[in-house]
Amino acid sequence: MAEAVARVARKVNEVVENGESHLDLSECSLNAFPIGLYVVIGSAAQGIHSITLANNEIKALTNKFFDVFTQLQVLNLEGNILQQLPDEVSNLGQLKSINLSKNKIKDFPRNLLDVNTLESINLEGNQIKD
Repeated sequence: MAEAVARVARKVNEVVENGESHLDLSECSLNAFPIGLYVVIGSAAQGIHSITLANNEIKALTNKFFDVFTQLQVLNLEGNILQQLPDEVSNLGQLKSINLSKNKIKDFPRNLLDVNTLESINLEGNQIKD
């Protein structure tokens, strides 16, 4: 566990210190986006255009995630256990691609239809009903 926390901290620090636009927290054993990271990331969040949270154990993302990372263009949530997305996903006015494959989503996230910039939605490997 301590190793996973250290890995997340190291990756976030690299993004903040180097002004990188991609945050990769894949395979970090996360069950949620760590609340403490919002403070660490601070104003650098506006420069982050791509986030990968693939292959974790994330059950849900909070409204705050979508309120903080408003400049996201690419969001990869593949391989988690998400069942739905909050309405605030429509706040991502620059989102071009979202990967929700291999989750537990049962209903098509209709709030994604409000994101006019969206070009790609991957829902492969979910249990979506018609």
